[in-house]
This record gives sequence, structure tokens and C-alpha cells, in this order.
Amino acid sequence: MAHITDTPAAKADTSLSRSFYTTTWRWHFYAGLYVVPFMIMLAVTGMIMLWSSVLVGRDGERYHSVAPAGQTLAVSAQADAAASAVPGGTLVQYIVPRTPAEPAVFRVNTDTQSMMVAVDPYRGTVLGSWERRNGLYDLANVIHGTLLIGDIGDRLIEIAAGFAIVLIVTGIYLWWPRDGRGLARSLVPQFSGRSRQVWKSLHQTVGIYISIVMLAFLVSGLSWAGIWGEKMTQAWSTFPAEKWDNVPLSDATHASMNHGGIKQVPWTLEQTPMPASGSHAGHAAIAAGQPVDVDSVVVFARSAGFDGRFQLSFPSGEDGVWTIARDTMSNDSADPLSDRTMHLDRYTGNVLVDVGFADYGLAGKAMAVGIALHEGDMGLWNLTLNTLLCLAIIFLSVSGVVMWWKRRPSGANRLVAPAVPEKLGLWKGGALVMLAVSLLFPLTGLVLVTVLTLDMLVIRHVKPLKRALS
Repeated sequence: MAHITDTPAAKADTSLSRSFYTTTWRWHFYAGLYVVPFMIMLAVTGMIMLWSSVLVGRDGERYHSVAPAGQTLAVSAQADAAASAVPGGTLVQYIVPRTPAEPAVFRVNTDTQSMMVAVDPYRGTVLGSWERRNGLYDLANVIHGTLLIGDIGDRLIEIAAGFAIVLIVTGIYLWWPRDGRGLARSLVPQFSGRSRQVWKSLHQTVGIYISIVMLAFLVSGLSWAGIWGEKMTQAWSTFPAEKWDNVPLSDATHASMNHGGIKQVPWTLEQTPMPASGSHAGHAAIAAGQPVDVDSVVVFARSAGFDGRFQLSFPSGEDGVWTIARDTMSNDSADPLSDRTMHLDRYTGNVLVDVGFADYGLAGKAMAVGIALHEGDMGLWNLTLNTLLCLAIIFLSVSGVVMWWKRRPSGANRLVAPAVPEKLGLWKGGALVMLAVSLLFPLTGLVLVTVLTLDMLVIRHVKPLKRALS
């Protein structure tokens, strides 16, 4: 009597399973073709930003150090020293030193540029000045977000991030233990066998270990993207200004505090309107009769719980406000739960807005933590994790190319992609699964629909194209 595994039904199940595996592998292969160069770029620029922030500071503040000497000078005296270093400039921002050995940093704008000035807070001497957002960190940041080509680059990266999620889903399926291979064995790389098999084992093992963390990084990165992030996720997760009781609002949003496309404002606040000065709204902060200036605002900030490093933005325009901000995204602290933004009326000194992590919605809280994790802001463990993740992504990208090259026949002038399964219906089913995943991200879904249409209507019917892409 035939063994049960030899029955026609069992053989059909095995055939279907193999066809679905091949379908998944084909989608994994084609998604990887597009994603690999982007993943390498994101990993390399990510590491540059990560270590630049550690070594020289997000704003270049670690280029200089000071010797503590008793009491610091009044902040206004430090600000005057900074302003004198940039003739014709206007003070815009004060970045409070994180430690007693770090300088105070001021941003001073002119009509043509924005300068950062480091000042010794004990002696009032100017230690140096440099053009804002013109360092290695900032170059890597712009490449990381836009490829130096603006919105087009942003869209290309958004598509790649969506396909990277497809890679994770298909990769997990391809890794999943089958054919008698146990889970324990699947979690350890196998170094026996031919060269390509070793590369495949390493690729799968590294990929499965980083898949969840990589997914978190992709989602947090996509939330900054121009379509899925700004138009969809961020739009419905924006902190509602209606929560501020009878506070006059400006025409500008918090995003106006960003600089040159570089994000500085908490994600959930970016699209929220700024409050406006010029009313009696808010509650008292600075005592009546006391001038509302940089000295009194800093003293109040300290009394309100802003310790360590925070950033003070000066009022801009007649209805501008003093903004006191501490957020992990700007590298002010290592704890996203302590994120806080406060706005003061420039005339009365009243607190118009005081919003912290606890006030954010669920998506805003997730992004505050997610961005801090993404940027490596939460301490040594986060720095180590991100460095290992970037190296792992580079390895996965390179090993994927190596496996393709080793599988490719010598001298072949085609892609040598995994074959289309003979059972076309099942191939369509597999395509629909991948389509459902990708359509969660509109740009990726649009590209996928286009590729599917071309594949079904053009490529498979034009023999030279079919051969080249097979």
C-alpha cells in the first residue's frame, strides 16, 4: 500500500507549496533589485549621522569645550557676545549646555545665512562660529531623506522603504523552517555545504534576527515621508490645537521651526498651528513688572523643570513667541518620555502652551519613542543597536547580490530571476498577497501595480524582454 505522503493529494500539496515558495522568492528577488542600493545608502548615511552626533554633536557643539569656573555669566551677556560675532545678525536660538564643560551655542541669522556661535558661558568669549546645518551630519541627513534631489528623492526612498517591508515579509516566509529543518537549526547559520548555501544561511539568519527592529525603523522613517507620513499618518495624528484653552493661533505651524528640510520639531506637533503673542491668554509665568527677556525666560524654564540641555527659540515677528523645547529627537535628552514643548507670550510672559509626551496621542507617543530609537538617542545600548543594525543591513544587501551572482550562470546576459510558477492561478494568488502588503503604502502599491500590469500585458509576451528579465 502506498505511503500517505505518496498519494496524489499529498503530491499536489507539495507542488502547491513549492510553487508558492518560488512565487515568494520571485517577489523577494525583484523587490531586492530596487531596494538594495537604497538600503546601503540609508545604512551608510545613518551610521555617519549616528557617529557624527556622538563625536561632534548634532549642532557642532562638541567641537569646543570649556573649563568650568564658578558661576556662569547672565545668558543675555553670552547672547550679546554671540551677536557681536555676526555683524548685522539677529539672535534666533539659544542651546543650553548639556554639561558644565560644554559651551553655550547661539544661532544668529543674517539676511543670507544662519550661523552658530559657541560661547564660553563663564568668560563670555567667543570660541568659534560656523554655518548652521553645513556639517557632515547635515549632508548625510539630506542624502538620507532626499538623495539631494528634494521631493523626487523623498518619493523614491518612500517606495524603497515600502518594498523593504515586502522584503521582510517574504524573507520571513522563505526562512520559515520546512522540509524537516527544525526551528533551532534555522536560528543558527550553517557553514557546511557549497559557498552559495553558506551565504544563503548567513543571509537568512541575520535577516530573521533583525527583522522586527528593521520593521520598526522602516515604519518610523516612513512616518516622516512626504506621502504616507505627511499626507496620511501624520495628518490624522497631529496634536489638536483645540486642546489649548482660548489661545490665539498664528498662521504658521510648528514645522516653520524646522530648517532646510531638517526635522527639529516633534512629529506630532509639526502640523499644529503655533500660538500667537499679543493677548492676555495663558497663565502667569514671569512675575509682573519683570522684563520678559532671555534671562527671565531661562530662569523660568529651570523652575518649570527644564534641566540639562534644552533649546530656547526667540520670538519671530510681532506675534512670535518664546519657545522652550526639550526633545530626544533633537538630542536634548535620552528619554523620550520627558519630551516637552512650552510657548510663552513675548509681551506678558504668560505660558500659552505646555505640551509633553503624556499629552500626545497614541501615534504621537509611538513616534516620539520610534524616532529616538531610529536616531540612536537613548544611550549607549541604542548607539550599539543602531550600529549593528546598519552593518547587518549592509551585509544583507551585499550577501543578496553575492547569492544572485553565484546562482547566475557564467556569461549569462539576463537577470536569472526565479521562474514564474507553472500554476499561474497560484502565482496570481501570491501576487495578491504581496499587493495587499504593499498597498498599505500608496507609492509602493502604485509601483507594484504598474510592474504587475507590465509583467502580465507586456513583458511575458515580448520574448526579448521576457528572456532578459527571466
